[in-house]
Amino acid sequence: MNQMDRSLLALREMDILSAGDSPVHRLHPAAKLLTTIAYIAVTVSFGKYQLSSLLVMILYPALLFSLTGIGVGTCLRKLRFVLPLVLAVGLFNPLFDRATLLTVGDVAVSGGVVSMVTLMLKGAFCLSASFLLMATTPIDDLCAALRRLHVPPVLVTLLLLTYRYVGVMTEELSVMTDAYHLRAPGQKGIRFAAWGSFLGQLLLRSMDRADELYGSMQLRGFSGSFAYAGEKRFASRDAAWLVVWVLVFALCRIFDVTGVLGTLVMGGNR
Repeated sequence: MNQMDRSLLALREMDILSAGDSPVHRLHPAAKLLTTIAYIAVTVSFGKYQLSSLLVMILYPALLFSLTGIGVGTCLRKLRFVLPLVLAVGLFNPLFDRATLLTVGDVAVSGGVVSMVTLMLKGAFCLSASFLLMATTPIDDLCAALRRLHVPPVLVTLLLLTYRYVGVMTEELSVMTDAYHLRAPGQKGIRFAAWGSFLGQLLLRSMDRADELYGSMQLRGFSGSFAYAGEKRFASRDAAWLVVWVLVFALCRIFDVTGVLGTLVMGGNR
């Protein structure tokens, strides 16, 4: 199995995850989408030194991992290429912000360290929430929810076709890679001198395949936008899920829930 086959398998694995059956999977896509947007908006709104207040935002992805049965390891494996880039955003903060912000025992912690950890957690939380949305919502249902929220049909169609065409192009890459290695046995990768012709062939094959796909879509009545069959009805439980989580996020943003819980625990120990 070459790298392209593994990439195609990863795409299909996301489709398998999104076709699961759990309380979260059965929710209306619009409710999950709006909840995720609210979660990301509240998470990124925390100040760079509000580390303790930010920690409570882990409750949402943690609960979703529990309800859906999707493992945290699966999330980390899927995000293994993106997560390091996000975590590296605040890597140099300790070099620029060296003023002592707090003291833990005898250890002085600078504001740069606190802001670095805060930025890393923000990125990790937002990525996990986005992953859980994609892992519990098929792309067709997600696009139908976007249209229901009055997102322009051109953007929705572009999103859907891009997602679908990634798999098609990956299949073409897999076929071309196998053909190349059959003609160059024992060679690792593709020779630099062959990159130009390889990419040119990929472009031509992709254009031919795109024309075939578009012709098939027109024969099936495509007129510029998709008709999403079997769209779910927005039920009361979907509204309750959205409203409750938005209120929880607002409370977590307004009040220092982590500080209150810490005070209660410390007071109980006394």
